[in-house]
Amino acid sequence: MSSNLAAKLRSGTQQAHTAAENVGFMKCFLKGVVDKDCFAKFLSNLYYIYSELETAMVSHVDHPVIRGMYFLELNRQTAIEKDMLFYYGEGWRSQITPSAATQKYITHIREISASEPALLLGHAYTRYMGDLSGGQMFQKIAQSALKLHHYQGTSFYNFEQIPDKKAFKDKYRQALDALPIDDATAERIVAEANKAFAFNLQMAQELDGNLIKALGQVLFNSLTRSHNPGSTEAATT
Repeated sequence: MSSNLAAKLRSGTQQAHTAAENVGFMKCFLKGVVDKDCFAKFLSNLYYIYSELETAMVSHVDHPVIRGMYFLELNRQTAIEKDMLFYYGEGWRSQITPSAATQKYITHIREISASEPALLLGHAYTRYMGDLSGGQMFQKIAQSALKLHHYQGTSFYNFEQIPDKKAFKDKYRQALDALPIDDATAERIVAEANKAFAFNLQMAQELDGNLIKALGQVLFNSLTRSHNPGSTEAATT
């Protein structure tokens, strides 16, 4: 019996998705205004998140829910390490630290990994499906704005092992619906996906101050004044 988890996740996170796209850092990014240092910091925070999430997923690979959703080709830690090397050089590990919001996110992943591993799926869905969708647009924007050649500095967005992203996303959604879960668990996973959006929003908000310093308050204000309807919201109206 299908849990309809894919549809529940899509509809249940629409508002959170729109809110995340209306953070100043994201609004500027979507308009092609990218500060190199801010982008590097953004990726460095994601390095910690993916390292934690992927370690947790591997540790629970025999869990009945995680087993069906663990796709090695999605893993981003190694790709972000390439980006860290590009932006920070050989000693990058000693130059980056997780932000306050990032540290809270890491702690939360550890807590649910220990208490209810199935909930990790809410975070995996939010991050990976976003990377395979809007992330591809982000890569093009960053490449253009920062004049990056090939995948230098944007390896994070490059899924070498997934040439057909649409087909993979369809496969991922089918796998979600085939999971052996009840409605109550499905609802908790959706709630967790919304928490993932909230954590990601906080991480992006932290970068607004850096961006204001780089761009100036007047330009930042003019770029962030309008409200983005959001891709998922726009698709359902």
